[in-house]
Formats: sequence, structure tokens, C-alpha cells
Amino acid sequence: MCKINPRVDFAFKLIFGNEQNKDILISLLNAILEGYQHPIQSIEILNPLGAKEYSKDKLTILDIKAKDEKGEFYNIEMQISDQYYYQKRALYYWSRLYTSQISEGIGYQNLARTVSINILNFNAIKEKDYHNVYRIRELKKNIDLTDQLEIHFIELEKFTKDLPDLKRTMDRWIYFLKYAEKFTETNLPEQLKEIEPIEKANVILDRISLNKEQREIYEARMKYLRDADGALQTARIRGWEKGIEEGIEKGIEKGKIEVAKKLLRLDMDVEKISEATGLNVEDIEAMRKEI
Repeated sequence: MCKINPRVDFAFKLIFGNEQNKDILISLLNAILEGYQHPIQSIEILNPLGAKEYSKDKLTILDIKAKDEKGEFYNIEMQISDQYYYQKRALYYWSRLYTSQISEGIGYQNLARTVSINILNFNAIKEKDYHNVYRIRELKKNIDLTDQLEIHFIELEKFTKDLPDLKRTMDRWIYFLKYAEKFTETNLPEQLKEIEPIEKANVILDRISLNKEQREIYEARMKYLRDADGALQTARIRGWEKGIEEGIEKGIEKGKIEVAKKLLRLDMDVEKISEATGLNVEDIEAMRKEI
């Protein structure tokens, strides 16, 4: 059986969104946030993917929501498949986490800083650096309005460092995520072994074994991502604007339908399938009757 790809959102959450692996998540976050805030000492995973969360009606959006000991919030998302308008998507999910604090009964004065971290297996922004950070700033004086909003983009395709160049912990984490399928417990490079949480993540990835339900979810996600990526590549080769739009739309729609059918066979709640895929509840209900 092929090694699990940690850049698939489901596998990423299995590793980093697990209550038993908080040290791994803390290490990754501190590496990314170095220079932007004080190190995180402890963290609460708000939507963990643990044993109880493998039940058939629990799979929704596969991001990781967390809260540190200072009460600050984090949304971490791994995306392997190219998406148009990803900047808007990132802002949308940041805003959902930020505004969800109000539902807990607190006033505006108690809203906590919220950080969105987007790890992408494709290029989404124009900057050449692989790691870019955005806040709200006054244009003339370049002064932050607030530190409440912070959005990180980490684009794996732009990361070109080799092993001898890995000096920072963040570089080592990104190298691991980009090339994880090449590593086993016995061949992890020394530069990565020096970071204990990376070595632990590699061991977990090497030993991970999916049960039947998890394997179906993982394979459904892989098929959806391949279909969407195939449609995008076909459209790019043709080079026609209309072909791009239609190819992407057709491929993504097909992928969504396949994922929905897989999850229906797992007896997942229709509304949660709608949230996960973006398909209409009515269309999903029609699929259920066909299965």
C-alpha cells in the first residue's frame, strides 16, 4: 500500500489535528509564526480528528482550528489542488473563525487575535517568497490598523532549498511536508531529525494505517483532487479562456459528485456533505435515491 500523502487535507488533519500530537502542531505553528509573536506553549485543538471523530457523520471541512494559552485563535488549512480566488477563500475562513467568537457571548472588546495559515501545494499569490504574511495596514504610513487579522500563505512550489540550506525550523518543516513520501523511519535526513516533532511526524506517517472508512474518505479526497487538477491542467494546455473556465468547472463538479457519493455510502448526514462539497442538499438527496 502506498504511503499516505500528508498534503492531502484528510491525512494532514490525521497527523496535526490529533489530540495526541499537540507537540507536533505547536512546533509547526511556532516555526511559521517565529518573529510575529511569542512562542506558543500550549494549545487546544477546537475541532480534533480523533477516534470519536471518525464516525460517519463527522467529516466536514478538513481544516484545523486551535486556541493557544493566550486565548488567540488559529485556522490551519492544507490545500493540495490549485484553486482560483484562494485569497478570498482564505479571508472567508479567517472571518468565520473570528466572528464565531461572538457566538460564545463575548463583546467586541474581547475578540481575540485570529491567525489564518494556508499551506498550499500550488502558487496563489504573485510574491516570489514561499512564505508571505498579510495584515490590515494604512497605505500612506504603512502602519497596522490592528494585529487582530493575520493571514499566512506558504506555497510549497516556491520552496527550493536543499538539505544543506535548512537552517530555520520552518524551512525544515516545509521541506518535510514537500518531500514526506520519500522518507521512512530509517532514512530521514539528519537535518530533519534534529527537530524532534518532525521525526515524530515522520514516524506517525510511516506507521499510519487507515481503517476501511478512513481509506474510503482518503481515496475519495484523492480522486476529487486528481479530477480537479486534471481539469485545470487540460484547460491550461488548451489555453482558451472559455476552456479554462469550463474545464475547471466540469472537473471540480465531477469530483464533488464522486466525493458526495462516497460519503453517502458512509451514511454521512446530507447537510454535512453539502457543507463539505458545496453541492445543493436537493442534489445530494437525489443522489441518495440513486445509490
